Amino acid sequence: MRALQRLSSPRRLGLAVAALALALDQANKYWLLHVFDVEARLPVRLLPFLDVVLSWNHGVSYSLLASQGPLTRVALLALQLSIIAVICFWLWRTASRLTAAALGLIVGGALGNALDRLLRGAVADFYFLHTELPVGPLANYVFNLADAAITLGVLMLIVEGFALPSTAGEGAK
Repeated sequence: MRALQRLSSPRRLGLAVAALALALDQANKYWLLHVFDVEARLPVRLLPFLDVVLSWNHGVSYSLLASQGPLTRVALLALQLSIIAVICFWLWRTASRLTAAALGLIVGGALGNALDRLLRGAVADFYFLHTELPVGPLANYVFNLADAAITLGVLMLIVEGFALPSTAGEGAK
């Protein structure tokens, strides 16, 4: 009960969600790389449209800005950390628990990928979503749990922004 009371603050909830997303991402990456040894088992078919593979992303989404040089890695890491800092500031100021949880997912996922870039020099991606049909950008996409957390967080922000009634400006009425 006390643990739930401590999470009643949007800040605390967001930080807890961020920590959970980061921990799950890093545990999944560790297990796939060092216990399951995914590199030796490539590919592993989970579903007709989803395989487990190993792909090292040296850039950002879809390997944009990819480079294996140390200067570019440092620049990408600095950019990631700057964006994380801005999102943490937003998290710190929000009064909405849904926004806080969404931002926590984004921060946790971004920290997971930033940690990969720092420790491994690239982000480890494992889940290959594919189809024979050209159905848009997800037709051939490799991602990890950090990417999934970021995507879920963004979707939650979109739902909150468009689907839920706004409370902005109610105090001015």
